[in-house]
Amino acid sequence: MPDHPSMAAGGASHPEIALLLTELTLALRAAGHWQGHAPSASALSSPLPFCCDTLRFTEWLQWVFIPRTRALLDAGGPLPAASGITPMAEEALRGCNWDTTRIIALLQRFDQLIAAAR
Repeated sequence: MPDHPSMAAGGASHPEIALLLTELTLALRAAGHWQGHAPSASALSSPLPFCCDTLRFTEWLQWVFIPRTRALLDAGGPLPAASGITPMAEEALRGCNWDTTRIIALLQRFDQLIAAAR
């Protein structure tokens, strides 16, 4: 059990993850993949992982992953037991005509922080 609500077991802190989410937001904006208007409610409620049938991966990051992870952090909730978002990012962003290196690196760091929290 963590000594402080912002610390997960193993040392990954909620503030570290919050900072990573901010960096991810900035990277998406810098890459020109941040949208001003939310997708439809039906697009956001896809039952498939990553809403892969209704959203581009970058949209899923912006409208699902970042807000849900921030909400979890804000509530002081426990971090997920595991994360394997990097392989999906690598697959979804393969062949893009823009530099995806920073976004993939940030998601890899997220996976590492979650793994360290176990």
